[in-house]
Amino acid sequence: MTFARYTERTAFERPLTSGVAYAVRVLHSEREQFEKHQGWTIKRMDTLEKNPVHKDDYNPDLFEPSPIQEEYAPVIFAQEIISHVISIDLLSGKEDRENVLRARKSGKGVLTAPFPLLKTNRLGVILTFAVYKRDLPSNATPNERIQATNGYLGGVFDVESLVEKLLQQLASKQNILVNVLDTTNQSYPISMYGSNASDDGLELVSHLNFGDPFRKHEMRCRFKQKPPWPWLSITTSIGILVIALLVGHIFHATVNRIAKVEDDCHKMMELKKQAEAADVAKSQFLATVSHEIRTPMNGVLGMLHMLMDTDLDVTQLDYVRTAQASGKALVALINEVLDQAKIESGKLELEEVQFDLRAVLDDVLSLFSGKAQDKGVELAVFISDRVPEMLIGDPGRFRQIITNLMGNSIKHKLIIYLLVQFTEKGHIHVTVHLVEEVIDSIEVETEFSSNNTLSGFPVADRRQSWKGFRTFSQEGSIHPFSDSINIIVSVEDTGEGIPIEAQSRVFTPFMQVGPSISRTHGGTGIGLSISKCLVNLMKGEIGFVSIPKIGSTFTFTAVFTSGSSSSKEYKSQQINNQTNSVSSEFRGKRALVVDPRSVRAKVSRYHIQRLGIHVEVVSDWKQGLSSISRGSSAFNMVLIEQEVWDQDLNGSAHFIDNLEKIAITTPKVFLLSNSISSSRANTTTSGVCNLTVIPKPLRASMLAASLQRAMGDGNKGNPRNGEVPSLSLQNLLLGRKILIVDDNNVNLKVAAGALRKYGADVVSASRGMEAIELLTPPHRFDACFMDIQMPEMDGFEATRRIRDSEQNINDRIHFGELSVETCNNISNWHVPILAMTADVIQATHEACLRCGMDGYVSKPFEAEQLYREVSRFFH
Repeated sequence: MTFARYTERTAFERPLTSGVAYAVRVLHSEREQFEKHQGWTIKRMDTLEKNPVHKDDYNPDLFEPSPIQEEYAPVIFAQEIISHVISIDLLSGKEDRENVLRARKSGKGVLTAPFPLLKTNRLGVILTFAVYKRDLPSNATPNERIQATNGYLGGVFDVESLVEKLLQQLASKQNILVNVLDTTNQSYPISMYGSNASDDGLELVSHLNFGDPFRKHEMRCRFKQKPPWPWLSITTSIGILVIALLVGHIFHATVNRIAKVEDDCHKMMELKKQAEAADVAKSQFLATVSHEIRTPMNGVLGMLHMLMDTDLDVTQLDYVRTAQASGKALVALINEVLDQAKIESGKLELEEVQFDLRAVLDDVLSLFSGKAQDKGVELAVFISDRVPEMLIGDPGRFRQIITNLMGNSIKHKLIIYLLVQFTEKGHIHVTVHLVEEVIDSIEVETEFSSNNTLSGFPVADRRQSWKGFRTFSQEGSIHPFSDSINIIVSVEDTGEGIPIEAQSRVFTPFMQVGPSISRTHGGTGIGLSISKCLVNLMKGEIGFVSIPKIGSTFTFTAVFTSGSSSSKEYKSQQINNQTNSVSSEFRGKRALVVDPRSVRAKVSRYHIQRLGIHVEVVSDWKQGLSSISRGSSAFNMVLIEQEVWDQDLNGSAHFIDNLEKIAITTPKVFLLSNSISSSRANTTTSGVCNLTVIPKPLRASMLAASLQRAMGDGNKGNPRNGEVPSLSLQNLLLGRKILIVDDNNVNLKVAAGALRKYGADVVSASRGMEAIELLTPPHRFDACFMDIQMPEMDGFEATRRIRDSEQNINDRIHFGELSVETCNNISNWHVPILAMTADVIQATHEACLRCGMDGYVSKPFEAEQLYREVSRFFH
């Protein structure tokens, strides 16, 4: 397109040419790759020579493919007027082949013999120049010129049009007959233009120079009628001479212009290479600098985390928390800028691994559960039962979209001006359904009730957020027999909403919705732009609806593959996945939920049922007592919403008193609470002693731990304020011998301090080879935390060698070469190795799995993630 536009706009500088084209030199070994890249097959030129057609019947698609030969010269660029020659192989035409080979060997322009031009069938000639890959000396040999040839630049001359244009420039009262002949072969001159009728009148013969010394051309001019006056003949002859000189001058100017175009082409190619090199350098710079900045920042964050565990007064603790929040914001900004650079360069790719969607959303909830409790914000996730348990896609990027949309400011500081709008009351509600479910329910939802929401506050109608989605049109619907899983995710919130004037630039990177929001809450404005790009990569769409002072609802779709599909083999994503296996002790148990709000009760039912518990929902105390009294089987637990408890403390006490009288077996009573402090105050004043508080947001792992503790199995978890307590980690790590491998002394100190805090016996190593020596069986280590990026030998290679060493020992024990007693009575050696990385979202999951790692933890250590990973190995 650039070549076509350039030659079209500069055509006035070549008034006698009918067009300019460029053919590239292609070797036979390169033909298949070349045709695949171009999207068309190289066509042979001599098809038309063998089977001439009328110009109206001309169709280049009917040309035969070029025959197999040593090399080809297909046309890849052409001026718009002769674009039909693209894909034609110049070396497959007899006349063109000889001239092309002669042009590249001599380094000069070469003119063809007259021949019928493609499509028009009018006689014309082509002036061909070779284009070389580099500057050549003037005394270069023909073989050097052939080797340096890159392509061929040709100018097409339609002789009939050329002469007609010249004649129009002469104003003469008498008609002039002009004949143009190719006289290279004097015995058989070729008529290129004009009539062959003979005339005995005065005739002027002029030699034409087209720039090729090997071919000769003549122009013969005479009056159509015998001139009545001699001076008219003289004037006409002079005019013809001027024409001949003008033709020669124009051809000479054309040759110079073609040479200039060739030079410009070389400059354009050089600039293109410089731009590509600059783009690669920018990407490498961003990757290197971001890693170099993250490494010391993780040390700073780790030290601040350890400092918070020391004795600090209120002011010092506030300073440390502020510094830690600023450090996390800087790391998040680096990650965002790096992602934005990858998106702009088109180098961001998605993984294809098997993952548990519900576990991913539980993990996202745990990221900001503490802030939600502090603010008293109702936070919930609901996933339809029709959504498969396992999906195939990129869980890290899907998690990143959800995290951006939920506005997490605790871990990633992705403060964006969309969904939460920094509300301090109300709710954030995430729902996941199949697109088919939503399409079927649209007809049923005839009326939208703004009060029937999670918290009772009105919200923006979610149906408006997907208005215009192609997915909901007939042509965009998913085929019912396809193995693709098309899900739709809505994230609704109550809050300030997005101002009307700012809604048009919500998805523009580095743009804030308004100065007041920017000053109060900060943020870069990259999050939404990245989310939109990631949704597009997942073959989905994203939209939103926002009402000022009410809230916002963002909705996006994403296409995954069913995890149960047997058409392909996918590795299960074991790294960074929560283990939400359902304990067999919960199966068959029955629970009663007391909640008057249907949407909130639906969320509670969803999470409790994930543990295999049968759930019944009632709206008030009276219905609850009625269900318990008439039930054929006893309820094992009663879960009461905090709002119900706080509104009627007398009714709460009456319910508890009657519960012991009418129940077959007194069930355990739990309080579902957003704000633990207020719940404890209420329960204390009411005198209720056997009430257990379950903090929100609900998620499978923390809910199971709460129920296990309250119902008699207290060693499996003790959640407090939504976080894993130190006691649980201490029970797991106390006395464990753990090896930490990291080349950075600060990171070693931070990691060792975090593990020693929970009673672990820590040994440090700074090199991969040192880790291999320490972990060669037999040894006494219970686990190893391995840094991924280290000099000399990275964590992947070190892990591979450790696994090879373990396999060797296991084989020798199996074949009786070694006794189990000499190997510490261990018959199967496999020490758990967890990768340590600064960025859990961008970690290479497949590389970790391939080298034999068992999981990974972020740097600096997060208590809940550390507990989740080590609990899979230590019991």
